Amino acid sequence: MKKLWDISPPVHEGSPVFPGDTSYTQQWAATLSDTCSVNVSTISLSPHVGAHADAPLHYDPQGAAVGALDLAPFLGRCRVIHALNAGPLISVRQLQHALADVPARVLVRTYRQFPLAQFDTQLTAFAPETVQHLADLGVQLIGTDSASIDPADSKALPSHQVIRLRGLRVLENLLLDDVPEGDYELIALPLKLMTADASPVRAVLRAL
Repeated sequence: MKKLWDISPPVHEGSPVFPGDTSYTQQWAATLSDTCSVNVSTISLSPHVGAHADAPLHYDPQGAAVGALDLAPFLGRCRVIHALNAGPLISVRQLQHALADVPARVLVRTYRQFPLAQFDTQLTAFAPETVQHLADLGVQLIGTDSASIDPADSKALPSHQVIRLRGLRVLENLLLDDVPEGDYELIALPLKLMTADASPVRAVLRAL
């Protein structure tokens, strides 16, 4: 069997969320007992908790909801590129060493150790010209271990706007700590949530 890398961080009540967003909570609607044969839970969460796929609706009032998206960008050959200590914005120069014959999906590792306990307000984002360059190379999906492709305090969201204009897809909050640079098969399918602006994914990489 081909090796799998689980690149989804754990989701629980302590999972970090964007400041002001809805944290994960869980209650039990039914519990096993002499009169009940099952456990059934009720969960509440932002669709941006943990590894997730953004939909155009997240940054475009006329954009498609996540359940309407084509699944093809979320499944197939990808390249993991390390950009450790990249600073506030990832430049083309910091990815250039791994862009020859790049496949349609690029996942960028920015953390030496993913922040599992708290939200990182100093997250590493993408310079918009880097997103533009990747789109020019034929990249259809950009993934990152960061919580956003734009700085946490950005209001204009310039990299999201490039994504919108170029029709790219985005995966965020990927756990890439143990993944070497190289090519893999990505499997990260969003749920068919027909009115949502994002969806959790169980993202995995499989050896080619």
